[in-house]
Amino acid sequence: MDSFSALTALDWHIELGADEAIGDTPVNRYEQAVQPAKGPIPKTGPNSNIKPIDVMPVIPQVQEAGEDIARILAARCDDLETLRNTIATFEHCALKKGARNLVFSDGNPAARIMVIGEAPGRDEDQIGKPFVGRAGQLLDKMFAAIDMDRNGTGDSALYITNVMPWRPPQNRDPSDEEITMMMPFLERHIAIANPDILVPMGNIACKAILGKTGITRIRGHWTEAFGKPVLPMFHPAGVLRDPLKKRDCWADLLSLKTRLKT
Repeated sequence: MDSFSALTALDWHIELGADEAIGDTPVNRYEQAVQPAKGPIPKTGPNSNIKPIDVMPVIPQVQEAGEDIARILAARCDDLETLRNTIATFEHCALKKGARNLVFSDGNPAARIMVIGEAPGRDEDQIGKPFVGRAGQLLDKMFAAIDMDRNGTGDSALYITNVMPWRPPQNRDPSDEEITMMMPFLERHIAIANPDILVPMGNIACKAILGKTGITRIRGHWTEAFGKPVLPMFHPAGVLRDPLKKRDCWADLLSLKTRLKT
């Protein structure tokens, strides 16, 4: 195999989430199972050569849940830079091992609107910013239609983040366990940025923030989470797959613009 083919194969394995090399020959671990020792089981006691102290007790290992650690660490963060650095060094979410970059946020942190996506894709993982691929380009066009953008100020400002800061392998949906583990960081992110309105985009973001799915049913209906008004919307990727959703998106954007004026 030439060097180019080898590098291409290696890159493909990394995309699949492989993080260590293994041998060429498969090993049947069942055949290597530990066999029980032959002969009678030694007894302990005063008439035995084996004292009770020689029989080591089995002590269960107790590990703190990743969510509990995340909540403790998140509570210590008083600003966005500290929060970002804390997430970057958080080792309990396995998605970090297969991701190229942490995807924390983009836009103006002082914005009144905080858009929350689902998880980074390939483009976001490479660049380290949310919504930079085709879906991100559409998102920019959607909000530009109501005079809002990432570089804006005041009522025209936009702040963007994701439920998950790392890309899941092959763009799969993050699991419930992964979302639960990382939620303390998102909650703290919302508390520090303190936007006036949250806009979760897509089912995963709505499930994380509202505990609800069925974006077609719940989009466009104002609700509340973390003490803030929430307007669920279609994810731009879903709009790219079904352009008929553009009409609903436009109605939601107008509703959002009206709410900002009140």
